[in-house]
Amino acid sequence: MTTFTTTTTTMFITYVFLGFSLFQDNGFFQGVESFGINYGQVANNLPPPDKVLELLSTLNLTKTRIYDTNPQILSTFSKSNIEIIVTVENEILNQLDDPQQAVQWVTSHIIPYLPNTKITGIQVGNEVFTDDDTTLLQHLVPAVINIYNALAQLGYSNIWVSTPSSLAVLEQSYPPSAGSFKSEISSMMYQFLNFLSTTKAPFWINAYPYFAYKDDPNGISLDYVLFNPNAGMVDPNTNLHYDNMLYAMADAVAFSIAKMGFKGIEVRVSETGWPSRGDSNEVGASPQNAATYNRNLLRRQMVNQGTPLNPRTRLEVYLFALFNEDLKPGPTSERNYGLFKPDESMTYNVGISIATPSSASTSFSLASSGSKIKVAPHGYQNLVYWMFVYVVVSILYV
Repeated sequence: MTTFTTTTTTMFITYVFLGFSLFQDNGFFQGVESFGINYGQVANNLPPPDKVLELLSTLNLTKTRIYDTNPQILSTFSKSNIEIIVTVENEILNQLDDPQQAVQWVTSHIIPYLPNTKITGIQVGNEVFTDDDTTLLQHLVPAVINIYNALAQLGYSNIWVSTPSSLAVLEQSYPPSAGSFKSEISSMMYQFLNFLSTTKAPFWINAYPYFAYKDDPNGISLDYVLFNPNAGMVDPNTNLHYDNMLYAMADAVAFSIAKMGFKGIEVRVSETGWPSRGDSNEVGASPQNAATYNRNLLRRQMVNQGTPLNPRTRLEVYLFALFNEDLKPGPTSERNYGLFKPDESMTYNVGISIATPSSASTSFSLASSGSKIKVAPHGYQNLVYWMFVYVVVSILYV
């Protein structure tokens, strides 16, 4: 017999309230305010942007990030409810040292799509602090400042400007309270943090517990990195309890920022995910683990959960990625982070099946790797219902 603790009861009430809220609309991700998804395009077989927009709308995902300023995507997403983060490619950062070049870039790449396309943020480069090309770093802060000033000059200071960093910017990340930035980037990091503090923009981190587990599968608990029930760890300096690695990573960054003398800079996750396939030496890359990681992350996002250090501020997360990308270089895992295959079928089992309203014998199943998101609106209302039931049962009987 299940024993109902106060915590369990509170969680149950939270999910009941959430469930009734979700039933008001039809989307799979309705009500997940802090959840976005990365829409990478390093592939030659992806559906066209209008089909991607249809997919996102059907799932009721309203936040996405692209890794450029693709005009076809920005035009297609015009007058939709999708909020888009765009990216300045690393290769052109040196051009944006010049304020006039920055104005020209914003004028040609951003302004033509506003306000109909909801561009909410600009990521200047990607993982520049730890890029193999160390010459890029000297251009980062000037480019960030110039892009921001150009936006303000043109009347769009509401669009934030930042850059995503890998966890490799940290000298130390364990325990989270010991988090600190690498000394060799501290000067440039201080300038960047000063900009974020002044403009109230977030610090974005690409955080992948998968990499930590792959590198040390015997020393790191799989349940800890997958958000499964586990003993977790207690930070000896703060007594904060962590039951998953992603939150520990985010808080390690927050502590690192504080040690640089800054307060009030929000840490957000620009990328996280788990590969469904990998090479023989890529321990943990499997459909089962990918499904578990993403499902458990979504469950926490559904209740707008914060980290132990900032429990009252929901952690904004962008999942990597929408599609598998067949042209990405590197190990097999790099091409297998997608929730979807290019034909819009789900990549792996996420554990829910329902029947469509058109036929009792026809089933739409997220449990089927061959299923596509092609369901009538009422069918998605049923989908949300069954996902709600699944989550409640999971919580009550863990």
